[in-house]
Amino acid sequence: MLFRSAVHTGLASAQSPSPPRETPPPAGVNLPRFVSLRSDEVNLRTGPGVRYPVEWVLQRRYMPVEVLAEFENWRKIRDWQGAGGWVYQGLLTGKRSFIVPSKPASLYKTPSNTAEITARLDPEVIGEIRSCTGDWCRVRVPGGVSGWLERTQIWGIYKSEPIN
Repeated sequence: MLFRSAVHTGLASAQSPSPPRETPPPAGVNLPRFVSLRSDEVNLRTGPGVRYPVEWVLQRRYMPVEVLAEFENWRKIRDWQGAGGWVYQGLLTGKRSFIVPSKPASLYKTPSNTAEITARLDPEVIGEIRSCTGDWCRVRVPGGVSGWLERTQIWGIYKSEPIN
């Protein structure tokens, strides 16, 4: 499956992005911060506007991204592999998600390394963060499987950030 691909068109679309279907993350909220992609295809531009060329296309709905800067309705983001660019705010959602970056991760029944393992997650699995406290996050992955992951095994949350 292709997760991102380079696109060097040199041409920017003249159309405005369609209006968001749900409330985008608010402007001016702590920077940097994590959000997720609202769509299966999100253009990363070299600057904050449709006149800037598309440099990358991210192709994973709900993939977490880090917002680094804001300019009007545009957000400068970075993905888990370090690719960055500007996206229209309506293509982002405040829903919190994670990605397993490089090594398989164990999903536990309770927040303990000695608990029963309910699933093994391959690299690049994306899921929803339900809550985080201490070193553990309660998550849900595709197929409706829920459990606990160690915070250090996922990308999409800061080291000591609480999520309730």
